[in-house]
Amino acid sequence: MKLSGSDIIVRTLIEQGTDVVFGYPGGQVINIYDSLYKYQGELKHVLTAHEQGASHAADGYARATGKVGVCIATSGPGATNLVTGIATAYIDSVPLVAITGNVPTTIIGTDGFQEIDITGVTLPITKHNYFVGSIDKLADTIREAFRLAKSGRPGPVLIDVPKDVQIAQWEYEPQEAVAAEESFPAKDIRIHQAADCINAAQRPFLYFGGGLITSDAQDELLQIAERIDAPIGCSMMGISGVPTDYPRFLGMQGMHGHYACSTAMHHADCIIALGCRFNDRVTGDRAKFAVGAKIVHIDIDGAELGKTVTPAHGLRGDVKKTLQKLLPLLKEVKHPQWQETIDRFLEEEQQGMDNREGMTPRNVIGLLNQHLNENTPVATDVGQHQMWAAQYLNLKNTRRFISSGGLGTMGFGMGAAMGAALGTKERSVLVTGDGSFGMNLNELATAVVNQVPLVILLLNNGVLGMVRQWQTLFFDKHYSNTTLSDRQTDFVKLAEAFGAQASRALTLEELEAALTKAFACDGPYLIDCAIDKDEFVLPMLPPGGSMDDIIVRIGD
Repeated sequence: MKLSGSDIIVRTLIEQGTDVVFGYPGGQVINIYDSLYKYQGELKHVLTAHEQGASHAADGYARATGKVGVCIATSGPGATNLVTGIATAYIDSVPLVAITGNVPTTIIGTDGFQEIDITGVTLPITKHNYFVGSIDKLADTIREAFRLAKSGRPGPVLIDVPKDVQIAQWEYEPQEAVAAEESFPAKDIRIHQAADCINAAQRPFLYFGGGLITSDAQDELLQIAERIDAPIGCSMMGISGVPTDYPRFLGMQGMHGHYACSTAMHHADCIIALGCRFNDRVTGDRAKFAVGAKIVHIDIDGAELGKTVTPAHGLRGDVKKTLQKLLPLLKEVKHPQWQETIDRFLEEEQQGMDNREGMTPRNVIGLLNQHLNENTPVATDVGQHQMWAAQYLNLKNTRRFISSGGLGTMGFGMGAAMGAALGTKERSVLVTGDGSFGMNLNELATAVVNQVPLVILLLNNGVLGMVRQWQTLFFDKHYSNTTLSDRQTDFVKLAEAFGAQASRALTLEELEAALTKAFACDGPYLIDCAIDKDEFVLPMLPPGGSMDDIIVRIGD
């Protein structure tokens, strides 16, 4: 059947299994929006307050569901407003398809109104992008974009469609949803060499990142941990990869990781690294990172092998399929002395734990934990609150921690939390701070209109807490432009002005009452939770430091 280009776009999205898209209309996508109107019974469109919110919502949807997220924007500023969200998805390996409109092909290159070379702009932050100059390529381009977005190491793909291509007519033939390209395990010889290395270890340590979740390799990880008697740690992107109460799991490692986890990794003689990047927040001073350990690094992206640390064995392949072939080669052993050492690290961590009463970050997240169910997605913004959530949340199932890792995007959380809620059909939670929330709080309007079941726990300390912490520790308390309390924003009144319910909590008792109301609310509910401006995220590795420099408590 012959359809317009805009109809082909919408029909192909439906064909590929898309059930919700996020976006904002404009002159160069008005035809696409007319088609969305016609097919609204088959494809839900969520109108966000800003295109950046749309890209973050599509990102959160993808992280929580494992499906490809989709966002739509018009040309010029609409397209460039997607850039931060696309970059966030790119660095964190999130499958995303961004569709942008552009001026007609006859005007391309003349600096027409709202013309921008968005494919050129986004080239460094996409797996691939397309300029569709002819309607006969449109449907297949969309299909290929979906395949690319979810194949191998996932990531965002952008499709730029000029206005005249949207208007033109072409024959459309429905097809089955495309599958991801087949993935393969690492080479057998590499797997055997890695097995020999692991079998010789006396202090093995399993470390994983977001690639483990993407590969759905949790069961294989746990089987290996039991077989080789090893503790487990993760990067921030790996949180929720295994239940946080799993006995061998030591939590997050790195600059603000759990003391026992970071220390155990530092003292290991063999690190089995699965789907992770070893970025600077993980290693600190690379010259001093795990100097006594042989690293077995498994990743589907060969570019990550040896990029920042030199592995003894680098295995390029799908994590799950590689572990399935590795598992039978591993000897079943016990390491009682290593376990005694781990137990000592855990005791030392407990001694340094924040056991104060009152509205401390640990107590606030602890109360939140009591209201979460096994399927509640928890999104965060970026800052101290993000690290407290990473340290203290209790999570049972995978894909339930949604946070901007590599790019560290303040303002990410509001859109991501909405996308996660709409994708999973579960009430979601946003843990945010007054600095990050201020970046994209306009998306409260979106949450209200769509009655998104969303609890916003705003840790309000009146400052840009993470930067202030650095200013305290490393810049002689020169608090340059990190004080927000002068703004005197009343977040409760602000939320109510948007049409959301809200309350303020100054004590744990008030917080418990607010959480009870929030989790019973049908739509968005904001809790303005007061915490002290001088609360620190600890432990902390100083920038460029090593485990020798770790700060466990103020005064160290």
